[in-house]
Amino acid sequence: MRYDAVQSALEQYATRLRGKRIAVLGLGVSNRPLVRLLLQYGCQVSGCDRTPREKLDQEVLELEKAGCRLHVGEDYLEGVEADLLFRTPGMHPNHPAIERMRARGSKVTSEMEVFFELCPCTTLAVTGSDGKTTTTTLISEFLKASGKTVWLGGNIGTPLLPLLDQMEQRDFAVVELSSFQLMDMVRSPSRAVITNLAPNHLDIHKDMDEYVDAKKNIFRYQDEQGLLILNADNPITASFRGNGATRFFSRTGKAHLWLKDGVICREGEPVLPVKDILIPGVHNIENYLAAIAMVEGLVEDDVIRRVAKTFGGVEHRIELVREKDGVRFYNDSIASSPSRTIAGLRSFPEKVILIAGGYDKHIPYDVLGPEICAHVKKLFLGGATGEKIRAAVESCPDYDPDQLEITDCGSFDPAVQAAVQAAQPGDVVLMSPASAAFDQFKNFMVRGDHFKKLIKEL
Repeated sequence: MRYDAVQSALEQYATRLRGKRIAVLGLGVSNRPLVRLLLQYGCQVSGCDRTPREKLDQEVLELEKAGCRLHVGEDYLEGVEADLLFRTPGMHPNHPAIERMRARGSKVTSEMEVFFELCPCTTLAVTGSDGKTTTTTLISEFLKASGKTVWLGGNIGTPLLPLLDQMEQRDFAVVELSSFQLMDMVRSPSRAVITNLAPNHLDIHKDMDEYVDAKKNIFRYQDEQGLLILNADNPITASFRGNGATRFFSRTGKAHLWLKDGVICREGEPVLPVKDILIPGVHNIENYLAAIAMVEGLVEDDVIRRVAKTFGGVEHRIELVREKDGVRFYNDSIASSPSRTIAGLRSFPEKVILIAGGYDKHIPYDVLGPEICAHVKKLFLGGATGEKIRAAVESCPDYDPDQLEITDCGSFDPAVQAAVQAAQPGDVVLMSPASAAFDQFKNFMVRGDHFKKLIKEL
């Protein structure tokens, strides 16, 4: 049975908007359900996007047919008049165009802000510089495995506001939040975790202080019933304190949740041996620490242990595809830069067989050479960056051709096939390209799906 108060809350909110001019800034995938929802309730909606009309996809044109007035192209923010602006997360709240409209009386909000205002169920949210998606997904998996209804979304990809009328009071909304979503938020979730903080997105934020201050909004508006989970090993988050309960996790020292002799413990009591965690890497131990702390009192420890033994990771992020004939195959297609691939390589104790190369973004690959020499025993290259990656490896002082075999395969499929043929029982085959996918695929997700198809057909 649907929780009827949610529907009335959504209807009441939409009723207040009727007759008002509403502008939705950005018509990417996440804002399109919002536009449809507003049109459904009879609102006057303008959709604003930099994409020129001739490059708009069919879904946006369908929104126009449904009644959305489009402002598109290079001057898409010129002449926009609105009582209410829904800001896309990628646009700074102090963007000059937003400031001009705000000065003329426009109120600025976002899909996520309204969701937190109207959501009827318990909210758990995750932010941080690294590990957000895996931690958010783990929390969701723990809750689902314990029989609870979970709504997973936010920065992780699913807009939640259009789903409000399906939610019930006993459900749980698990939300990943970026600094851009948090910047002008004035509501906080019931439970919050900050995985870690380090300089990030300083091309958008004016400085590190603004970035950190945005992250604080995830707990700034909690009441005394709120729960804040923080990383004690991170010097920035270690200094924070919440308005309610504040608990810390640590991989290197004693805390509420901490790692002791290879076992995650809560107040000294064992919860989960790290050997039972299927996804590799010390960073994933930290993600488990954060997620376990977040679901305390909601999920039994035996459920946590069961999930750890079966959870193969978030799709395209060091994702275990399958084990065949003693060989483990991992999909790390999200690794579209050297730094991402370096993190993937460091996640395995043994040397791996690496599939790399792809679209050339004209970035340097020098830093990748030493890491490949240290962590790879066979390297199969394809795509435009294959030559750059080879050069980075061969110029490394530690390169030994007798210890590291390099094969240029030309393109993606031959590289995968060659890696499969070279693998022996006990090997790890890691597809972590250190390059974008655009030479052969629409995006990294399509590339990852193609890799998984090839491996599952073996």
